[in-house]
Amino acid sequence: MRPGATRKANSHVFAANAHYVIGNLRAWGWITLILGVLQLLAAAGVLAGNQLARWFAVAVLGLNAIDQMFFIPAYPFWSLTIIAMDVVALWGLCSYGSRANLQAA
Repeated sequence: MRPGATRKANSHVFAANAHYVIGNLRAWGWITLILGVLQLLAAAGVLAGNQLARWFAVAVLGLNAIDQMFFIPAYPFWSLTIIAMDVVALWGLCSYGSRANLQAA
């Protein structure tokens, strides 16, 4: 390459190259937003000590982990981080969220 010449960048953004079997990145973004709102409602119920909210939170966290798997082609590091946080939260809710543990505290 000669001095002073510029090189053309052939870079790609992950989101631009993501291909989905069902929907597109915008549709999955809406699904993720809805799951986030449901997680906030479940969190409020868990903090209030409601056992039904605990199981609702387990279901919503499981759905969120599956949802994040669809985002791996677009945002791999972020998706894997969220999946790991979902697994830790699921473990905590299933292991320590029982009524006996709540009354002991």
